Amino acid sequence: MANSGLWIGVLTALTALAASHITGRATFRAAKAQAQTTTMAEALREQRERRRCAYREMMSCAHAFNAVTWQIDDVDAARDRDSRNRLLTRMYQRIGPAIADMNRAMHEVRLDGPAEVSGAADHVRNMARRVQQQLKTLAGDESSERREAYDAAYRQFREAYITFISVAREALEVRDT
Repeated sequence: MANSGLWIGVLTALTALAASHITGRATFRAAKAQAQTTTMAEALREQRERRRCAYREMMSCAHAFNAVTWQIDDVDAARDRDSRNRLLTRMYQRIGPAIADMNRAMHEVRLDGPAEVSGAADHVRNMARRVQQQLKTLAGDESSERREAYDAAYRQFREAYITFISVAREALEVRDT
């Protein structure tokens, strides 16, 4: 009888040890999964914040570019050709640094991605360069064709910019998985 009591005690102890081991492994796995989930959520939050900052900087640079292009109204209101050319020259001098800032911001967007937003930012920058080229041709040429080409280039820039905003917003949206 004492022998069977010993065996029951040993079996009970082994069962308790096995159950403790299984519970410990399950607890470890749950803690590991929780840590991985937390780490992944934090990495996604950091990525989203980096992207938001890069997109915001690109938008700020596009706005600064717009501030230069809006001076075309002053050019239109100029009374004589010299005043007009002086204003166009000043615009052209200011538009270069604005595009340089946009170029820098576009490369930040390129680093943070995703590819669709990077492509949209690149397109905005390319359209800004096109506006710059058309602005240069306006100086010394009062033809309506040159002005129409400038206006068309500006409209394409605006369309590219609006597309960038839309694609960037979509990239920042949190989706249920």
